[in-house]
Amino acid sequence: MTATPQSAELRQLALQALLAPDLEEKVLLTQQLRAQAATLSIAIDAAILAPPGLPGCPKQPELRSHLDVPKRSPFTAEGLAALLHAVTHIEFNAINLALDAVWRFPGMPRVYYLDWLQVAAEEAQHFSLLRTLLQSMGYDYGDFPAHTGLWDMTQKTKGDVLARMALVPRTLEARGLDATPPMQAKLRKVGTPHALRTVAILDIILRDEIGHVAIGNHWYRHLCAQRGLDPIASYAMLARQYGAPRLKGPLNLEARRHAGFDEVELALLSTPETASML
Repeated sequence: MTATPQSAELRQLALQALLAPDLEEKVLLTQQLRAQAATLSIAIDAAILAPPGLPGCPKQPELRSHLDVPKRSPFTAEGLAALLHAVTHIEFNAINLALDAVWRFPGMPRVYYLDWLQVAAEEAQHFSLLRTLLQSMGYDYGDFPAHTGLWDMTQKTKGDVLARMALVPRTLEARGLDATPPMQAKLRKVGTPHALRTVAILDIILRDEIGHVAIGNHWYRHLCAQRGLDPIASYAMLARQYGAPRLKGPLNLEARRHAGFDEVELALLSTPETASML
């Protein structure tokens, strides 16, 4: 990415990064856009038409239903690489999710766009850390099949920023807060240098993801207040309307508290009878 003209517009540049199919180009465009954000205009009210080819992705990995992605034991070298690849795929998708939140939705406050650009840049860092580790094991991103679930929810919620905030950061990313500590515990049992390096990278990811979920919570509540909606009742309605996957415990209550979930929400999510309604 060359020097950005002062007249360049942030949402269009986020769309350009989203469209990039090359891994290195997408990471570079995202990180440079974040570094230049303070100098860019933001066309807050512009309705940008979605071009074909979203999101830009490399030819590999082969994408399948999550039911068709084989599970392998991380206690073998290939199985550990497959687990690391799965996490790398999540972080690649997370770059696209955040960039899509920047360009797609007009009419939000300026800080909304800067928040989601920050998220995109941090996801790009996570992806790069994981990919470098994967390469050190003799593999690369694209060497294993991967699932389509994360982008599927982005497509479902493309017509409503409230639904997007409810069901991507507050649902899909929040589940990462729950899943990370058990994954780290398993990797510590594996105990190899690559497994322990993965644990250390997951520490970085967990720290940053708490902030990402907090951003989602903030903008979800902002939109609920703007529309005169109750956040808890609206979340239950949106989860049903858009077919959000059911919550699987145990919850990482401490991380969710730091990410902005209140005690009423956590109590509802922690109770099987009410969690099944959300």
